[in-house]
Amino acid sequence: MKLLRRTCKEATALMVAREDRALPMVDRVALYFHLAACKACPRFEKQMLTLRNSMRQWRHYSENDADSAG
Repeated sequence: MKLLRRTCKEATALMVAREDRALPMVDRVALYFHLAACKACPRFEKQMLTLRNSMRQWRHYSENDADSAG
């Protein structure tokens, strides 16, 4: 069972890596179990999602949008 155990530091590293590439199955399962058992890491995951969505919106923002808003 130690194969599926991850520390918070390892779990956050996996969440960051998951942004760039697909994780191996064992890491996906280990991260799933860690997120189910940890209180802090799901908050970090939610913050990462919020940041990703904000950056996506910012990337598609244009000067025309700013002119029409004001």
